[in-house]
Formats: sequence, C-alpha cells, structure tokens
Amino acid sequence: MENTADQNAEATMRHVIYDRFGERDVLQVVSADVPVPGDDQVLVRVHGAGLNPIDWKTRKGLGFAARQIENSLPWTPGYDVAGEVVGVGANVTTLAPGDRVMGMVGFPAGGGGYAQYALAAADELAIVPEELDLVSAGALPLAALTAWQALFEMAKLESGQKILIHAGAGGVGHFAVQFALERGAHVIATASAGNRDFLAELGVHEVIDYRNTDIAEECYGLDVVLDLVGGDTGKRSLHTLGEHGVLVTIPTVTADEIISAAEEMGLRAHGMTVRPDVFHLDEIAELIEDGDVKVHIEKAFALDDVAQAHELLEGGHVRGKLVLDCR
Repeated sequence: MENTADQNAEATMRHVIYDRFGERDVLQVVSADVPVPGDDQVLVRVHGAGLNPIDWKTRKGLGFAARQIENSLPWTPGYDVAGEVVGVGANVTTLAPGDRVMGMVGFPAGGGGYAQYALAAADELAIVPEELDLVSAGALPLAALTAWQALFEMAKLESGQKILIHAGAGGVGHFAVQFALERGAHVIATASAGNRDFLAELGVHEVIDYRNTDIAEECYGLDVVLDLVGGDTGKRSLHTLGEHGVLVTIPTVTADEIISAAEEMGLRAHGMTVRPDVFHLDEIAELIEDGDVKVHIEKAFALDDVAQAHELLEGGHVRGKLVLDCR
C-alpha cells in the first residue's frame, strides 16, 4: 500500500529549532520541507503543541532529555501535539486522513511538536473527543499522563483515600485533582490564594495557601501525597503521611533526596518519569467526553511568540496549561 497523503498539504512548513543549548534567544522559527511519514508513522497537521517544564529545562541543557539530544542539534522541541491526520505510512491501518488526534510523541529524543506538521508513530496517537478543540487538546498528553500514572500506577489511589496534591492549579496538578476527585478520593491541594476559587470550582475539598501554612502542621495521616514541587516541599510533606501512606515526587532533580529521607523515616516515596501510553490517553479522553475532566488553557501563543511562551513557562505559577497555536 502506498503512503497516503492529503493533496492539500503544503510542501514547506514552519517549525521551531535550537542549534545550541541556552536561554530563550536560542529559539528560532525556520522553514523546512514537510516530512514524509515512514511505514509505521502518521503525518499530523498540528493545531496545538503543549508547553511543558521539560521543554525549557532541556533547552538549557538540563536533565536526561538534554543528554539524549546533545549530539542531534539543531532540534525541534515539543512532545505534545494535537491536530489532523494528513498522511499515513504503508503499515498504518488504525488511522486515516481527517482523523482528529493527540499524543505524546517522540519522547525523549525525537520531539518535533513545535511545528506546523509533525511525525508520530501511529501507536502514540489517540482520537480527540469532539468536546475538545484541537488547540486545547495539544496541551493535554504529557501533563495528563504524568498525573494519571503518578496517581494510579505509582500511588495506586483508591476511592475514599485522602490525597494531598502540591501545585494543584498547575499543568499536571489541575489534571491530578480532577482524576483524584473522579476516582472518589478526598482531595487537598496547595496553591496560592489567587487560585483558591479555580480549585474550588474543580471540586477540591480543601485548598491550602502554601505561602501562609506549614503543610506538616496542617495535614496528617494522609494516604497519598503527589509532590509536583520537589525539594524541601517534598521532604516536609513526608510528615503528613499515615503509616501506610506513599509520596510520589515528580521533579527528578530532588527525587533521590526525598526518597532517602522517606527511607530514614520508615516511609514510602517514589520518583517517576512519564511515558507515552495511548491506552491511558483513551481513558482520559473518555473522562473529557463525559464532562468529568476539563483542560484549562491559561494562554495560547503563536509559533512566532515561542520565546515569550518559554518566559511564562519558566516563571512557574501557570494556571493550567500553555499551548502553541501552530495553525
């Protein structure tokens, strides 16, 4: 079977690259030929490309993904894409041109999401529910998968348990609180005072202002802590766990010290790295379809404004997600 492609697809595209690690000024928008999908690949006309903290850390040469790509520069960042299938490889039978798809693609060495067109393995992509526009869908995969895998694979969260989620209004956090609520957990979240109403609207039972409250004095006997902050916050949070509780910490740079501190206290703590999983994405898409989970976009940026997007991303304190509108 021949490669199938949309005859209306352009011959060239614009995409973001950097040819060296550094500050935001290394980000460039350049033109290139639209790629051709291999036998097991799909070509996606990208509508939305999600921005994640790993993007700016990798751009600066920090973390494990930077080690994967340091000999492959120039490189196009971005692991989150959503858009329309415009071409499929010879072996692809599950998707066809016109399908609305989203996925966490090219992780960690491939990337390629910050572009008008992106290649993805067919098994990395899930169908986007009709209730979700494609720009917003681009912000979903990596953050939602991180939350899902942390809660249900690592922590094994169950109905009726009490969970504390740090940075509950952020990208991963706002998905995590919704997943935990949907599972029937009692959800406590930390946030700044300005995000109290946002989290209350999502259904969070208790919102704690981390600036004014010592979490170790406020909470005790918890079943699960999802630590999206790391460092001292993660270590202090160990004091909130019940005897059989578990803490899952996401920032890799401080995971080892938090796990060591837990061991000294006779408690359980785990680090984790997200992985692509289309079956998990399908389950998340069902929750969106049913109206149980919403994607909150704080701001969408044009491709040309990628440096400004990274500036906001690096500053932290984003409510929900940032996304590039690549249309």
